[in-house]
Amino acid sequence: LACTLTASLLLQASQASALGLLQAYEAALQNDPTYRAAVHENDAGQEYKALGRSNLLPQVSINYSASKNRTDVTAPNFLGQESTTHPQYNSSSGVVQLRQPIFNLDGIARYYQGVAQTSYSEAVFSGRAQELVVRVISAYADAQYAEDQLALVTAQRDAYAEQKRVNERMFQKGEGTRTDMLETQAKYDVAEAQVIEAQDNLATARNTLAAIVGADITHLDPMSDDFRVKPMQPAAFDDWKAIALEHNAEIAAQRYGVDAARQEINKSRAGHAPRLDLIASYSKNKSETINTFNQDSTVRSIGAQLSIPIYSGGYVNAASRQAVANHEKAKSDLDAKTNQTLVELRKQYSLVLSSATKIDALVKSVNSASALVEATRQSIKGGVRINLDLLNAQQQLFAARRDLAQARYGYLLSYLKLRNAAGTLGADDLRSVAGYFVAGR
Repeated sequence: LACTLTASLLLQASQASALGLLQAYEAALQNDPTYRAAVHENDAGQEYKALGRSNLLPQVSINYSASKNRTDVTAPNFLGQESTTHPQYNSSSGVVQLRQPIFNLDGIARYYQGVAQTSYSEAVFSGRAQELVVRVISAYADAQYAEDQLALVTAQRDAYAEQKRVNERMFQKGEGTRTDMLETQAKYDVAEAQVIEAQDNLATARNTLAAIVGADITHLDPMSDDFRVKPMQPAAFDDWKAIALEHNAEIAAQRYGVDAARQEINKSRAGHAPRLDLIASYSKNKSETINTFNQDSTVRSIGAQLSIPIYSGGYVNAASRQAVANHEKAKSDLDAKTNQTLVELRKQYSLVLSSATKIDALVKSVNSASALVEATRQSIKGGVRINLDLLNAQQQLFAARRDLAQARYGYLLSYLKLRNAAGTLGADDLRSVAGYFVAGR
């Protein structure tokens, strides 16, 4: 994914004034602690296959020993009397041994279990990689939404400040009332408090994004005014369901977990199975015992060793029962994860569809609220409306703009979470969402 984004990142590099979405993702790949932990976890998981395969490959060992010996030897002499001697000598022994399993059910089960565990690790990492995309865009959208909210409440406060000045001038000319001034002052004070709250929310959102990308956030690319909802592809939920059941990383990981649990049963039951090994050795000894004092020997041997376990205190039966129970648990976990994923898929699918309708309605609401503010201003000049009507119209306009911004960000996140639940979230989706933000504006 990072490689496919290189060209886009180079283009954004020229826009040094703001942190683009693709730049944020590239930084998160390098600096996000959660993702780095997932990388190392996957690296460790890749070794399960090699660990399992080792049980089927030859085992070679070398043993060497050297010692200095002092022996008491009592034996009859030539006169028929016993005498004791104390010979001292050095001895050494070296052995090279090769053991190759020929029939080993435990080793076979460990190998297939290692394959399943490696595949499990890969599936988990795939899910973490897609999760990073969602986390980056979610944090980026939250930070940009906080910027938008600060801009909106600041504009609202400034509008109330301007209205307050108008009321004061009209009051000085005898055309306004003290009630108008108090109404505007009250709205202005509330807006000032909202600005402070929005500043705090923006700082928190930027700090959250900074923790992911590993850099301080000063400015982000704003959302484009030309916001268009993408057509749903595929359109039917059943198609999304089929895709999720096949490609969702968490479901795939649980399937591999079931496979690993099944091999644990085979591994436990192999405790009752015989084992046949081919053994070849080469040994070289010097004065190994007192009987071979001052003798060197070289032995080459090859043969087979058969081990038949008979009874191990009930361990094999207990381990087998435990493995069967864990296997049933793994299957239940798979069913639970599948149901959870499909619920999330249905939720995001519905949100994407409803968001499109909601955005269209809010666009009309913003246009209507803008027209209402202008009409109210004209009505005040004609004496038909009062100051409070304008303040309420302005507040309605800012609320509509806030709701529209929230709906747009919500749509983008729902779109990404839908693709993530389906297991198809990739570089094209990230670039597609990045297109909703205007670089360097």
